[in-house]
Amino acid sequence: MALGVVWFISTVFSLVHLTPLHLPKEEYGFKQWMSQHNKVYDTEEYYHRLHIFTENRREIDHHNAGNHSFTMGLNQFSDMTFEEFRKLFLLTEPQNCSATTGGHVNRAGPYPEFVDWRMKDNVVTPVKNQGHCGSCWTFSTTGCLESVNAIATGKLIPLSEQQLIDCAKDFNNHGCMGGLPSQAFEYIKYNKGLMTEEDYPYKGHDDSCHFEPALAAAFVLDVVNITSYDEKAMVDAVARLNPVSFGFQVTADFMHYREGVYRSTQCKNTADKVNHAVLAVGYGVEESGMPYWIVKNSWGTAWGMDGYFLIERGKNMCGLAACSSYPLLLI
Repeated sequence: MALGVVWFISTVFSLVHLTPLHLPKEEYGFKQWMSQHNKVYDTEEYYHRLHIFTENRREIDHHNAGNHSFTMGLNQFSDMTFEEFRKLFLLTEPQNCSATTGGHVNRAGPYPEFVDWRMKDNVVTPVKNQGHCGSCWTFSTTGCLESVNAIATGKLIPLSEQQLIDCAKDFNNHGCMGGLPSQAFEYIKYNKGLMTEEDYPYKGHDDSCHFEPALAAAFVLDVVNITSYDEKAMVDAVARLNPVSFGFQVTADFMHYREGVYRSTQCKNTADKVNHAVLAVGYGVEESGMPYWIVKNSWGTAWGMDGYFLIERGKNMCGLAACSSYPLLLI
């Protein structure tokens, strides 16, 4: 056998039997991440995802080495490009967030420096996970209505996102392609109710409508839109009344958020750029003096701060004050 052939076979054999300690640093880290997140790929996909993972990790390390108000970290999205992430998890249909004036009436302060509705008994449901569906608007809607209902009745009942995906399309919503909480509240109002998550469980894909009126568990009397860009009115609502739904623009750096107060120079602050809906459950001020919102997301508890994030308050960061709303409960 030729010496070159022997060398080739020996080399291949050695590569196949590499222990994790002998793998290149990037690949060893990727294999650890794969194990943590139960990821499996064929050979071609493996090297494609390894390349993306490595680029994302470099971006995270570069960011964390700088002077920023928030840190990034690896998470379940670390093998994805932002374009892939955007198509799977964000609103892909343009959202007509056009409520320039709203029905919320401000009261005179003063307001507490710190508010967190999670600290009150049975007011905020656990963080949920929207999966591979642009249904964040439904989770923002249910999260808000769950809290409003709990504050009024003392009963915290998880409500159905799937009903909104399947049934709210006549109100300018698009299922897994996107929608707006204000339009979802309108649907619940005119539909005369929303079922529980137990009775209408989440599937994470578009389906036909299976609403059963007799099983409706929460009802909306009216929708309150907060005047666009009036962030002080958002503070008033969260301080006095209940958590508030809002939309904002997610850009690539937010995908890797780990903790701290998020702020961005990449995102826009206008209503036409909104691509994600979430729930403000409180607010506070950092020791550095930076004010922030406490926000419930719908990407599971493995992302961010156990599924939550903080975002700078008072500057309409990423358009967060462009499109906020909450429902009035029909009891």
